[in-house]
Amino acid sequence: MSILGGFISVKTITYLMFCLFAIAAVGYGLGRITIKGVALGTAGVFIVALLFGCFFYNSLDAQLTVKVNGEAQSYTSNALKIVENMGLVLFVTSVGFIAGPKFFGNFKRNFKSYVLLGLIIILGGGIATVLCIYAGRALGLCENNAELTAMMAGLLSGALTSTPAFSAAKASVASEYESAVAVGHGIAYIFGVIGVVLFVQLVPKFVHANMDEERKKAVAVASVDKIYDPSKFIKLDDFSFLPFAAAAVLGIFVGSIKIPLSGDGFGGTCFSLTTTGGCLLVALLIGHFGHIGKINLMPTEHTLKVFRELGLMLFLIGAGVAGGASFVKYFNVWYFIFGVFMTILPMIIGYFFAKYVLKLSLFNNLGSITGGMTSTPALGTLIHVTKSEDVASAYAATYPVALIAVVLITQFIIILF
Repeated sequence: MSILGGFISVKTITYLMFCLFAIAAVGYGLGRITIKGVALGTAGVFIVALLFGCFFYNSLDAQLTVKVNGEAQSYTSNALKIVENMGLVLFVTSVGFIAGPKFFGNFKRNFKSYVLLGLIIILGGGIATVLCIYAGRALGLCENNAELTAMMAGLLSGALTSTPAFSAAKASVASEYESAVAVGHGIAYIFGVIGVVLFVQLVPKFVHANMDEERKKAVAVASVDKIYDPSKFIKLDDFSFLPFAAAAVLGIFVGSIKIPLSGDGFGGTCFSLTTTGGCLLVALLIGHFGHIGKINLMPTEHTLKVFRELGLMLFLIGAGVAGGASFVKYFNVWYFIFGVFMTILPMIIGYFFAKYVLKLSLFNNLGSITGGMTSTPALGTLIHVTKSEDVASAYAATYPVALIAVVLITQFIIILF
């Protein structure tokens, strides 16, 4: 079997599949363990993937290293990226379809709140980063300020699990400091995932929330924009794979469109919605309208839930295995502490701002925080915790604002410091 110019045997592909399913099986088992009402849930898969990356990455790498023109070349990172991106497309497209019927009405009613909250959360992350830059200088962690700033920019992108911010940071620093950005991103990414997942579970317990009452408030806010009977429309296939696949294809295309922000046109720094933003936007729009003429474009609820969970699982495995390998190689306790700080401070600021200034209900508050933190895994956890799909609307409304803001603030920090 040929892959990217090399040859990988069916046995090797089978080994990769075995690893993926083994991680999933053990991870879901770990996620079921509940301590005082708190469980990792699907994030258990991420923990196991990290451990796999720490201890077995070299074994996987040996299987995915092939001879190309007489030289050994590893395709491990590419394989894991394929798994991660496949999962991301499945998850985000599903979330877009689920939130679509309620999104635009909710966004119209709470537009100012979502924009403000998204900006406040990212601003909190920026403030945390600046404080860490000064602390890093005082501790003498890097040889020069440029390298330290690059490291902190990477930590910020990891703390917010933001691939666009990571790309923008790499494009904005000098070439010799790109590795520092990558290291920072890898170190902070781990808590960036786990921290938000735990936050959305612990907050309802700390405030002794009445989940039934909060669920009613979320439903009231996220009322359906329009109601139509799917049975009156023509189904394209029994499981609605066709409209889902079409939305994913169009979303990937939209996400790949690049808008120059600085530098020499497309040779400089560019902004794009990325695969995440593109698939989310397209699925939201299709989910809002639901049909074209007599043709039903809405996938079935069962299909969306299966794809959402499968996508989240694949995303966490792909990101977790790669992150585990980087974590061991480049770990520094101070960088890890800084990454934790960059994750926690924006969430705390965002939560209290949403609660006391914007007066958002708890579920909308937490849904917006997952969007503001650009945290895909946390949204999956929040849906399970609240037993409500309506939180996806708050995530989808805040996410685009945070996506743009985190890219810009990352670049500003690099320029100014």
